[in-house]
Amino acid sequence: WTPSPRQEDRCPRNRVNSNLLADLFLVRRLPPFHANVRKRLVKSPKVYVRDSGLVHALLRLDDKDSVLGHPVAGASWEGFVLETLIRAAPARARASFYGTATGVEIDLLLELPDNRLWAIEIKRGTAPRVEKGLRSAMDDLQPDRTFIVYSGDERYPQAGGIEVIGLTAIADALAELDPTQGA
Repeated sequence: WTPSPRQEDRCPRNRVNSNLLADLFLVRRLPPFHANVRKRLVKSPKVYVRDSGLVHALLRLDDKDSVLGHPVAGASWEGFVLETLIRAAPARARASFYGTATGVEIDLLLELPDNRLWAIEIKRGTAPRVEKGLRSAMDDLQPDRTFIVYSGDERYPQAGGIEVIGLTAIADALAELDPTQGA
């Protein structure tokens, strides 16, 4: 669910409700990344439910098969991965997403405290493919590292410096970057 700015302008109640849900930490508003590229960029934040279990309960998805068979499965996985990685990232890391008007997108950008940029694409399947849009976004942003996070456990390289990685492995790698964790 991502309310458009026009919806919020027409109905102030939508803006109030969206703000309330964010203030209660029920949803996360992921801001767009602002880059100096010669493309029209998406300016509206993406909104994610922070607790995928809450989504599953509200939809009465009681087991794994119910979740995987439901149209919300991909969005639920994406929200779960986003929340996990943002929490694992160093304290001063900034999270955003990259999107252009033509549909080129990166699900999560992490600007780390040492000014490195990690680009993270999230795929629910067990055999993720590198799509043209990801390569286009990489050309625009020139991230220091690019990952595809998927539901498997193997870690392997793809062409163009892209690394396919499981959620646990990338969360551990992010946690290791923060010297304050475990202190």
